[in-house]
Amino acid sequence: MKITKLGLSACAVTALLSGTVACTSESGGTAALPTQAIRTACANGTYTWFNVDTRDVLTSVAAKQKLGEKGGAVTNKQMPLHTPTTAVTFEKGPRIDAEAVLRSLGTHIGDTEAAEGDAYAFADVHRPAPKPDSNRTVVEGPGTVVEYAFVRQVTADFQYTCGKGERAAGRAIGWTTDGSGVLECSTSIENAKAGDVGAEAARLSCGPDSPAARTKKA
Repeated sequence: MKITKLGLSACAVTALLSGTVACTSESGGTAALPTQAIRTACANGTYTWFNVDTRDVLTSVAAKQKLGEKGGAVTNKQMPLHTPTTAVTFEKGPRIDAEAVLRSLGTHIGDTEAAEGDAYAFADVHRPAPKPDSNRTVVEGPGTVVEYAFVRQVTADFQYTCGKGERAAGRAIGWTTDGSGVLECSTSIENAKAGDVGAEAARLSCGPDSPAARTKKA
């Protein structure tokens, strides 16, 4: 079976193969104002990152679609499963600019764009969630296929120290890339391990006992 994705971006192609400010967020939503004025941390401090977790997260999946001998276009609409967000939550200490926090995290994980002065998508708390690139897949030959989408999500805890030892602490979340994929239910996904988004999509749409849903031990 030959599967062709039409008009994909390079990113998508990779998928185929104060006192305490409690729980305030820089996600662009509306939050209740704290009873105490928010203090701003001094500049040029030092970030310490820990509990950094990077993983692919399935964001949408379509119902399986059976195609005949001549194949055809995949037309089933993807159903949303998870909406990725970009946000900084402050647990204690003074407030820090959210973009600065996320740029620091980007630098910590080795993203070369983090230090550039231009707009940096990973640090944009108003970044829109990616939309599934549906109905752009053509399959040659028979099979039962499933289309899905995912993001590479990054979460991490941080401490920020500046001035005379003043500290802030919180948690940041965002995503570095988004992508999509197509699988065939009766075909195993090569080298799929626990947490593989393709295998998860197969489990949901093809069934947990399908060959595509099988994974190897990590």
